[in-house]
Amino acid sequence: MQINQDAGLSALIRGEAQRLCGGFAFTEGPVWVAADDCLLFTDIPNSTIHRWRPGSEAAEVYRAPSGHANGLTLDRDGNLLACEHSGRRVSVTTYRGVEVRAIDRFEGQRFNSPNDVVVDASGAIWFTDPTYGLTMPSMGEPGAQKEIDVQGVYRIAPDGVLTCVTREFSQPNGLVFTPDERRLYIGDSHDKIIRRYLVGDDGTLDAGELFVDMREADGPGAPDGMAVDEAGRLWTTGVGGVWVVEPDGRLLGILALPENPANLCFGGPAYSTLYLTARTSVYAIETTVRGVAPGSR
Repeated sequence: MQINQDAGLSALIRGEAQRLCGGFAFTEGPVWVAADDCLLFTDIPNSTIHRWRPGSEAAEVYRAPSGHANGLTLDRDGNLLACEHSGRRVSVTTYRGVEVRAIDRFEGQRFNSPNDVVVDASGAIWFTDPTYGLTMPSMGEPGAQKEIDVQGVYRIAPDGVLTCVTREFSQPNGLVFTPDERRLYIGDSHDKIIRRYLVGDDGTLDAGELFVDMREADGPGAPDGMAVDEAGRLWTTGVGGVWVVEPDGRLLGILALPENPANLCFGGPAYSTLYLTARTSVYAIETTVRGVAPGSR
């Protein structure tokens, strides 16, 4: 692990990245489950959700098949939400795996391939819907046809009303709220940018602003998974590794790992461990910050 363009990031990191487990096809969607003291993450091509416990050298199967699940999160009731590429839906299940409901259509048309998902304090579900599950045979439903003419970002209100909150992205991917939920970050993995929006009381978004621009950065990767710490810093996988950005837009540095990470989350007893899914492996880095836990607001 190394820190590039270090403008204060080293003060937030304790020690080196540790490889926790490996041997996967393409890892994604990490989420820490405090109630079970474990990390869940997805292996998209193998259509499996895995569970890793501290002290283990290997992960176990939590759910298979998973519908080629990608992004995962928890709601305030402890239910697991999964963006399923081959199901072209967002499923909501109890932690034991009993399905509560699933969202698979907008105005009668099937989604492209839901990618990442967050839940706000009101219980509203927000998720992105790029086309990766349609265009990559190993990542989704064979022969699936695109039905919606946009790659949208959607919100499901607590009363079940589904709206498309923005249609301006080429391939919307990761998304995360600021700690106070007044702003929402959304990344575009095709255009290599992250935009920031003000969130209205009614769940609408303003016109937004360009917050992070990776278009001129060198190296593999693009904006993908995101997390925030309690101080409001944005931690996002991107070109060359993990970008850490202050709320004012100042880049603190980029963490480069042995494998380029696709997603990340905070977890552990103090929510100070940064877990990273990186291609064939899962890594952990100890930090001096505390992340915002899903479902905690």
